[in-house]
Amino acid sequence: MAAEVNSDTPIRVLCADDHALVRKGIASILANEADMKLVAEAENGRDAVTLFRQHRPDVTLMDLRMPELDGIAAVHAIRAEFPDARIIALTSYDGDHEIYRALEAGVSGYILKEMVHTEVLRAIRLVHAGQRLMPPAVVERLAEHFPQVALTPREVEVLGHVARGLSNKEIAQELGTAGGTIKIHVQNILSKLRASDRTHAVTIALQRGIIQLDA
Repeated sequence: MAAEVNSDTPIRVLCADDHALVRKGIASILANEADMKLVAEAENGRDAVTLFRQHRPDVTLMDLRMPELDGIAAVHAIRAEFPDARIIALTSYDGDHEIYRALEAGVSGYILKEMVHTEVLRAIRLVHAGQRLMPPAVVERLAEHFPQVALTPREVEVLGHVARGLSNKEIAQELGTAGGTIKIHVQNILSKLRASDRTHAVTIALQRGIIQLDA
C-alpha cells in the first residue's frame, strides 16, 4: 500500500522525454495533483542526468529512447552517482530485451506511454513509496521469453548487419574479420533466438527490441 504523502511536501518529479507533446501531457496531468510537482523537463538523456544532479527529484520519468544519451545509459549514470534514485522507465515499446536492460540499469518501474494517462499518477506514488511497478502485460511478455540465453554484443552487432541485408562476406568486411567467424556468429544467433533462418532471426530481434531498424 502506497504511503500517504503530505501535500505540503509534494513529490518532486523530473520528466525526460524527447517529445515535447509527451512532456506537456505529463506536465498537465501532474499540475492537477496537490501532492506532486514537476521540477524539470529534459529532452535528452544527457540533460536528464544534469537536471537530476541539479534538482534531486524524488521520482524520475525516463524515456528509454532519446538522442545524445539514451534513457538506459542515463539511468546508469544517475544511479552510479545517486544509488537511491527512483526512476520509472517510460517507453512506447514493450520489447522484452529493452525491459530487461532497463531493469538491469536499476529502474523501479516500467510504464508504456499508452498507459500514461491512466497509470502515471499511481506509478509515481507507488515508486515514491518504495514499491516497484511492473504492469501485468509487461510481466507476461518477460515470462514468454526468459530465461533464454542472451546474445553477446558481437552477435547483436552481426545481427544488425544481417537486418541491413548484408551477406556473411559483406559483414566480415565491415567488421574486419573472417567470413567463417561470421558464419559461426549467425549459427549461434539462430540457435539462441530459436529462429529458422536469418529473416526469422531479424523478425524476432525486432519484436523483442534486441535491434532497431533505425540503429
